[in-house]
Amino acid sequence: MAEYQRIGRTLLGEGVTPGKMFGKEALKFESKAIACLLEDRMAFKVGRDSKAMSQGMECPGAELFDPSGQGRPFRDWVAVPESSMERWEQLAQAALSAAIEPETDS
Repeated sequence: MAEYQRIGRTLLGEGVTPGKMFGKEALKFESKAIACLLEDRMAFKVGRDSKAMSQGMECPGAELFDPSGQGRPFRDWVAVPESSMERWEQLAQAALSAAIEPETDS
């Protein structure tokens, strides 16, 4: 929780606000969640085909974010366990960048 709070404070000056997603702590940009803390992992909305998604999935124990736990993951979200929390800030920045400049289909 301390690392999540530190990241939240770091991003506050960039238009990110604290909020809730599925009743859990979340970081939002323009009222849309970009990151969420769920038990021992933090999830980031970085985009399914992004470099950040590939990097996040390389972390041991990382997986697509499935907040319901019922096999319906969000394909644009990667959930990274606290054992790889040194990557959380980088992924949070990537999620913010994705929210600011979303990819468009050609």
